[in-house]
Amino acid sequence: MSAQLEYNPDELIFIPLGGAEQFGANLNVYAYQDQLLAIDCGIGFADEYYPGVDILLPDPKFLVEHSKQLAGLIITHAHEDHIGAVAHLWPRFKCPIFCTEFTSLILRKKLAENPECKGARIRVIKQGEPVTIGPFKTTFIPVTHSVPESSAMLIETDLGRVLHSGDWNLDPKPVLGKPTDEKTFKALGDQGLLAYVGDSTNAGVDGYSGSESDVEKGLAKVFEDCKERIVVTMFASNIGRVRSICRAAEANDRHVAILGRSLHRMIGAAKDCGFLDDIKDFIPEGNISVIPRDKLLIIATGSQGEARAQIARIARGDQRSVKLQANDTVVFSARPIPGNEKEINFVQNRLVSAKINVVNPRDTKHVIHVSGHPARAEIKQMYDWVRPQIVVPVHGERTMIEDQAELARSSQIGQVVVPQNGSVIKLAPNKAEIIDHVETGLLAVEPGRIISAGHVAISERRKLQFSGTVHASMVIDQKGNLMARPHLSTTGLLDDKDDEDVEFQEDLIDEIEDLIGNLKRKNLSDHDLSEKIRIALRKDIFEVLRIKAKVSVHLTRI
Repeated sequence: MSAQLEYNPDELIFIPLGGAEQFGANLNVYAYQDQLLAIDCGIGFADEYYPGVDILLPDPKFLVEHSKQLAGLIITHAHEDHIGAVAHLWPRFKCPIFCTEFTSLILRKKLAENPECKGARIRVIKQGEPVTIGPFKTTFIPVTHSVPESSAMLIETDLGRVLHSGDWNLDPKPVLGKPTDEKTFKALGDQGLLAYVGDSTNAGVDGYSGSESDVEKGLAKVFEDCKERIVVTMFASNIGRVRSICRAAEANDRHVAILGRSLHRMIGAAKDCGFLDDIKDFIPEGNISVIPRDKLLIIATGSQGEARAQIARIARGDQRSVKLQANDTVVFSARPIPGNEKEINFVQNRLVSAKINVVNPRDTKHVIHVSGHPARAEIKQMYDWVRPQIVVPVHGERTMIEDQAELARSSQIGQVVVPQNGSVIKLAPNKAEIIDHVETGLLAVEPGRIISAGHVAISERRKLQFSGTVHASMVIDQKGNLMARPHLSTTGLLDDKDDEDVEFQEDLIDEIEDLIGNLKRKNLSDHDLSEKIRIALRKDIFEVLRIKAKVSVHLTRI
């Protein structure tokens, strides 16, 4: 392994490279006998802390450094926080990819959009069918979640067996697939389980997550009260929710149309795998206008307030196929991902201002959303079934991970290890413990490049949101005399239509002229002269505006 990592190849190691301190950007690694097995490679959503950035990726530096030891990448299911980074990062650490059929259909379309992913090898694995990847014997175990063919991973080695949960819940009546099988997990416990590495998203939520079948009933009740057009927005990957919405719409004699490329992609893959065969054909987007308003329901992307998603475009009025009117209804059949609340509120405020009814899960007595992640009672049930020696909580923000750690301790789990991204955790032999730390972090996806989330360009943009900028340009001759009046431009500080602001800007220009006149006999270098002007301008601006502006000076000598 790398010189920075103290590692014994005869130890079974777990390293979360992403997803153990934030929601999303999941990337996990198991190491044994000098080989690595990666599990999931997903995106996270950027907030205002990353201006100009929408998507974050886990930094795969560790995998790149050890790409020759990387036996494979497993994708547990087709949610963006588990699959979305593959097309961005796979070219850096090329290795075989293992996933189920549905997940492979989604992944192939993503990889096709990046020419650098040409040649990626995807091996489709059936759930329940063991596959050996290097020194790891793995089995995709079916679990209930909001996307088809979601899997927990059983990882077997000579040192013990690990259950990597992926995303799951204990929905007793799922609308897609079968309930998470109690017998399967009890059998794992009977055979002996070394460690459970599990989903922490709802570890602080009491009780059970609920059933998607209840959502179908709740949506049907909500639709009954809607007299005009209905739009439902949701996570595009929630195929179970698509089924619930379609059934609820059919119960209210409404046709269904789909808006959003990601929705079409997911639904197309689901149909190819036979998961939506009993759903009626959707209305083409071009035919939306011919369906009576009280007979139409539209499923649209954008439940998290994404600016380019369909519901945001509808709210702005720039979606060409759909124009909402007063008394139409928009149903948000999803909960906010932490950090997206501001964007969601912005979209909803636009809708409400147009007198469109907005329905959120918290606004109605009917169940219109349930989480696909296990709440505390479900996690406790899983502990009772599999009886692990070790629990390592992952997949969540720090508070979520600590909530699961507390639950594990109160459930009498013998060893609980709380990781950070980059923690090197020895699972076996002997005591489970953090033995080292590897460098990791986040990458930011910009329109034309991928850079470190700590890149100076992003930090400077962040500063500019609060400080504003001043650019001063001047031309002097060889003796230091000004050849013309200095030019000053500002951003985020002054209004050229405000008399006081115009006067202040003129004062700043006068200050530059006076400073150059006073300093020309000192024969300062161009750099030193520019720096004195920059410091003087920054000081004057702070004294008047109490803002530490970003000041740049461009000095030309002829």
